[in-house]
Amino acid sequence: MRKTILLSFLFVILLSCSKEDINPPVLDNLANDFVWKAMNSWYNWQEDVPNLADSKDDNKNDYYTYLNSYSTPSSLFESLKHAKDDFSWFIEDYVAQQQQFQGTSKTFGFRPSLVRVGTTDYVIMYIQHVSKNSPADLAGFKRGDIINAINGTVMTLSNYNSVLDGYYQETSEFSFTEKDGQTFKENKTISQAVVSDNPVHLTKVFDNINGKKVGYIVYNGFRSSYNDELNAAFAELKSAGVQELVLDLRINGGGSVQTSAYLASMIHAEAGTDKFAELKFNSKHSQYNDPYYFDNTLNVYGADGKKTSEETINRLSGINKLYVLASGSTASASEMIINGLRPFIDVKVVGTKTVGKNEGSITLYDSPTSDYTNVNTANSSHKMAMQPIVFQIYNKLGQNDYGNGFEPNILIEEWKHWDNILPFGDENEIVLKTALDDIRGLSAKSTYEVKSFERIDINVSTNKFEQEMYIDSHYFNK
Repeated sequence: MRKTILLSFLFVILLSCSKEDINPPVLDNLANDFVWKAMNSWYNWQEDVPNLADSKDDNKNDYYTYLNSYSTPSSLFESLKHAKDDFSWFIEDYVAQQQQFQGTSKTFGFRPSLVRVGTTDYVIMYIQHVSKNSPADLAGFKRGDIINAINGTVMTLSNYNSVLDGYYQETSEFSFTEKDGQTFKENKTISQAVVSDNPVHLTKVFDNINGKKVGYIVYNGFRSSYNDELNAAFAELKSAGVQELVLDLRINGGGSVQTSAYLASMIHAEAGTDKFAELKFNSKHSQYNDPYYFDNTLNVYGADGKKTSEETINRLSGINKLYVLASGSTASASEMIINGLRPFIDVKVVGTKTVGKNEGSITLYDSPTSDYTNVNTANSSHKMAMQPIVFQIYNKLGQNDYGNGFEPNILIEEWKHWDNILPFGDENEIVLKTALDDIRGLSAKSTYEVKSFERIDINVSTNKFEQEMYIDSHYFNK
């Protein structure tokens, strides 16, 4: 009798066991769990993405079945992005990514822009910028140089996309032409190398522009490891007693939010320690909603992102109007400067419309114990990470209205003058000249003959983060 009762009891227990307990689900790729949970926690649009709903992982079997339907963590990540999201990306190697954030990457070291030559089928690239001490710089590439062929193939409307593959190869030959874009000049072959690019490209003072001293700085990226170089540039401008400032952000796609606040502090001493900007996260992390203030000191960081010292910020006084030279590559932390300063001073945009990125990101690691923010506790079996949009940015007045970009106050399109591109800092360089002429009180009308050209809109950057605005772990330990 007891045996019968015992067997009956065991039978009831077995019946009460769920199918999940008998056949526990197996997750094919553990990193998929990291991707989903980190995105569920931090993503700016988490509440608007059905597959990121908090209930998605309530049933372990269904949840694992869902994760297993994606063969790679990156494909899962891409599926979770909101339709509005053009900027989040997956990171295969966060060590290499951190180096790129600080301006170190393998590259030829020059940045081109593509233009159709008149009404012909020919396409050329003119060089917008050359990084100092890069392979391109050492080979004599210069801003304004014109290239019409890569690895022996001349670019046309029908083939330029495939010809541009040479821009990403280890070694390539570039054919230079005269200003007509067709007459052969010379060939130069260069190989990519690791380049550490100082974003403070040029600092200059014009002593007499309508009786004023005008400071000019070409700044190409908000890289925190170069905070001290940026501060030194403003020491030079401050010592010269500049009364007007032209900030060239034409190829500056953004970077560190903190560095953006430091730059604003350098530009406008009269702001004191007022609010420069405010970050707003999703409802799960509203405790991190916090302002950035104008400041009198800055942190100096090494190439590894670790703080090494502090410096007093060199702040300019009497700058009541800021001229920002902008382009379709000016984004995020650059636009943050425009937006954050406009409640305080007149900000005049010269050039073309900016990108329109009023949001930013953090790096998320496979580190559940830190809510995915601490690299030091990340899973050591891989180096995968994510860089999703996690916050929106506002200025002192709560303005966040530049999602479509800032329209220029004075429109001037550099690419239309591709056959007469002068060095940065040349007083007759077309975009800089337009700003200086405005300071002189002259009309913005170009004195150059503008021919019939067509810009080829293509992104040739090798850096995914080029239009990024990000904060790092220092933000959460303030």
